[in-house]
Amino acid sequence: MLRDPGLIPLSHQHQHGLALAVLIDRGLKGDPPPEKAGELARKVAAMADAELLSHFRIEEETLFPAVRSFLEAEDVVDQLIEQHREMESLIESIARSSGPAQSALLKQFGELLSRHIRIEERQLFEEIQAKLPPAQMGKLGHQIEEQVQRVCPAGDVLPWENTR
Repeated sequence: MLRDPGLIPLSHQHQHGLALAVLIDRGLKGDPPPEKAGELARKVAAMADAELLSHFRIEEETLFPAVRSFLEAEDVVDQLIEQHREMESLIESIARSSGPAQSALLKQFGELLSRHIRIEERQLFEEIQAKLPPAQMGKLGHQIEEQVQRVCPAGDVLPWENTR
């Protein structure tokens, strides 16, 4: 199903998150040099600061409250919020760690981020589009767009592109 225009700003950010998850997965394959985990940790920190944490806030303050009552499985929202908290904790742990422990945390973070985004895109967004009345979807989309422009003005620039 095509993505409703109201959800596209969040879907664009999901693409950034999936790109980061792939970068982590590829970066940790085989026998990476010791400095690779540090480089990836800096990219995670840049993504968190530039976009990811604000993305969580937009979903939790705007999207989830607006759609919860329309969902067949309301507990999916609770699951997604729990995953937000887990990712926030992992981001902090990654920043404080080094060596093999940092690599393990990065791997865990990348896998959770990928799984989380797929639930939102394939399950949550599809159900929202199927059940939310068009007028309400349009109003919600406008609120999402305003918040994304206010807290994540970088647009399509990947937050870690200048981080080495």
